[in-house]
Amino acid sequence: MGMPLKTPPLTTQEQDAIATALGRKGTYNEAQSTYSVPLPRNDLTVTVKNNPVPIPFGFGGWVAFKKTLDGKQTVMMSDTVLLEAEVNPLIDATHAAGLEVGAIHNHFFYEQPRIFYMHLHGMGDTAALAEKYAKAIRNTKLFPANQASGGATAGAPASTGSDLFDLAALDGVVKYKGVVNGPTYKYTVGRDDVQIVAMGAEMTAAIGLNSWASFAGKQSDAHIAGDIAMLDGEVNNVVKALRQHNLEIVALHHHMLGEQPRTIFLHYYGRGPATDLAKGFRAALDQLGKGKTSGMQH
Repeated sequence: MGMPLKTPPLTTQEQDAIATALGRKGTYNEAQSTYSVPLPRNDLTVTVKNNPVPIPFGFGGWVAFKKTLDGKQTVMMSDTVLLEAEVNPLIDATHAAGLEVGAIHNHFFYEQPRIFYMHLHGMGDTAALAEKYAKAIRNTKLFPANQASGGATAGAPASTGSDLFDLAALDGVVKYKGVVNGPTYKYTVGRDDVQIVAMGAEMTAAIGLNSWASFAGKQSDAHIAGDIAMLDGEVNNVVKALRQHNLEIVALHHHMLGEQPRTIFLHYYGRGPATDLAKGFRAALDQLGKGKTSGMQH
């Protein structure tokens, strides 16, 4: 393939149309031409192995929009956070709205209540696509208007990730900077070594093609949860690296349909001193981009 195409930007009008349809403003990532809206399940109280964990730890859904490389259509990708009883009604609503289901699976073990993640996608005109998505989720707790504002429980401690963790120490291990989200600290790392295309659009970190690590708890006694985005040939090396650092593998699956090259996602979980957990995440990242043979284009 000649010069790689660059994704055309979404116009301000298109961004506004998305925000209007969903009733919530998102953020526009200019470098990746992607508009995304967070859809956290602030109505839920979740425990892992009977320990309470905050919603930003891994129970926030999202929807993201970007143009196809040829600029002719817009692609929507979404990850929705659901209780078991919510999965099939949302499948029906998604199909009724003219959108598609890409994956349904777990991201955790031992969580209460049991949580499933359903990935949705579609393509078309930006405003129409946003309206279809809003129609699909309108009767669910994902729809922003159906969430109580704020989402913080009364008298919740105001400690943030920067109070609870030694960010400089973690950044030193991971070799990236994370983002504080409430009481959590999260790294998101894209796959800049490979161009992955689905539905004619470039899949990048902002539309869900990323490896991430989220920390909850505190520096000396932390939880880690995350996801590693891998090409086929990297899967078992990543599994080994995580297990060598005592991190639990909790899922291995796809998130998208028809992407080239095929991308597999691995979810992991661990408990212990935050720096030790961060070393496990870094060891997994070190396995990526080594196999230069499977579908690399640069």
